[in-house]
Amino acid sequence: MAGNSMLIVPNTPPEQFGTFIDGLKNTPSYGLHNPYRNIERYNMLGKVSAKVAEALSQADIADYFATLIQRVMPKSYAQCIGEVTVTRDFFYNFAGDNPRFHFGRGFSVTGNHDGQRSNGYRWPHGAVVIITPFNFPLEIPALQIMGALLTGNRPLVKSDSKVSVVTEQFIRLLIACGLPTVDIDLIHCSGENMGRLLKEAERHIDFCQFTGSSEVGEYVMQTLKGRVKLEDSGFNWKIIGRDVPDEYLEYIAWQCDHDAYAASGQKCSAQSLLFVHKWQSITLEITLKKLAKRRSLSDLTVGPLLSVNNEQIYEHIAKILTLHGTCLNWGGNPLTLHTIPACYGAYEPTAISVPISLFCVEQQFELLTKEIFGPFQLIVEYNDEQVDTMLEILERVAHHLTAAVVSNDQEFIGKVLGATKNGTTYVGLRARTTGAPQNHFFGPCGPTAAGIGTPESIIATWTAHREVVFDTFPPSATWILPDPS
Repeated sequence: MAGNSMLIVPNTPPEQFGTFIDGLKNTPSYGLHNPYRNIERYNMLGKVSAKVAEALSQADIADYFATLIQRVMPKSYAQCIGEVTVTRDFFYNFAGDNPRFHFGRGFSVTGNHDGQRSNGYRWPHGAVVIITPFNFPLEIPALQIMGALLTGNRPLVKSDSKVSVVTEQFIRLLIACGLPTVDIDLIHCSGENMGRLLKEAERHIDFCQFTGSSEVGEYVMQTLKGRVKLEDSGFNWKIIGRDVPDEYLEYIAWQCDHDAYAASGQKCSAQSLLFVHKWQSITLEITLKKLAKRRSLSDLTVGPLLSVNNEQIYEHIAKILTLHGTCLNWGGNPLTLHTIPACYGAYEPTAISVPISLFCVEQQFELLTKEIFGPFQLIVEYNDEQVDTMLEILERVAHHLTAAVVSNDQEFIGKVLGATKNGTTYVGLRARTTGAPQNHFFGPCGPTAAGIGTPESIIATWTAHREVVFDTFPPSATWILPDPS
């Protein structure tokens, strides 16, 4: 907050890449374990998971990680302890025998004759790389690291240097809870140097899971020739249906405020585009403005922005406000009375009303759907005759991460769900765009999408299908040599 040095973080130079490349090169393509080899590791990792969950349940350890997160990613303590809680619950989910039940399990299908059957298994990728962002310093690395380990992969981990101390402390906790030190590598370095490592070690990397900006994700995809799955940025939307009762509008406004502005909007699942039916628009926007005004630097319910500065935010807001019919609802100004360095943004929670018709012009559409990783959202009023126009807008949005349909009208819900493709979509009067991914799949929807949180998401991200076909009986005694074919 004051711009003073807190940590000295290594920037591993290319001449010291050897150890990390050796770790990738020496990892077998069949992984550290799989359903046929080193199967005792499923139980070992179940015990590690149980110990980690128990450790994170202790008040002093939970507080340590929450406070450490807050030191490097300035968000409220409630947000930070929530990150610890989600991580703890995830590890409880994979304690005991659960690794074996989820990831050592296969299926069998009968063949065409006696003695023939096919078995399907989930197989590890082998040598993998995990690249994680700054906004969730514990949760994202922890869940992806353990997903990789549970399925038999050996990861090289690179977290954003601003927050990589949290990842290091978490890996030390894994080791203290029984993870062999040889199972994982952590590298501290700049993004530029990590790009060099990926190029140098490309032929030894079987797979990479990347969480971060779409631009960097595309670079990683090209470098590794497509052996990548992404959890990249999302321009996330929420629709408030016409059937929402007035008595629930305060709750819905609170959820909208939380989705748009918690962690100062620095969430890949943050609400960026809010569609409000004209019947609720005035009441909802008045309540939203009051809630936004409650946020303060004093408790970090709004705070520094680590990937965008004030000038960039101002220019974006100014461009939108030049469009006919737009209106600044609230915010729009930099925060004052602070010592936050100029390289970091510090902006009021901001909302701009935009007529739905403006999205129909291509150049305006690109401007309006540009993601700003900060406390910023667009509010769009619609009526019954504009539902199809609204769905056409959502069809054109580039990234399909999270969405919400706040309605109990089943016909309306079905129409919206049937015409959209977001990876995680919340539905109902309590629908949100940000949620806890230890109890459901979280990730975008698309051919390169990486998920997080559940057994299904781990399987989809960290394993590939392997089919083993057994044909063990001898040929029939009546077999004769067939004609050439």
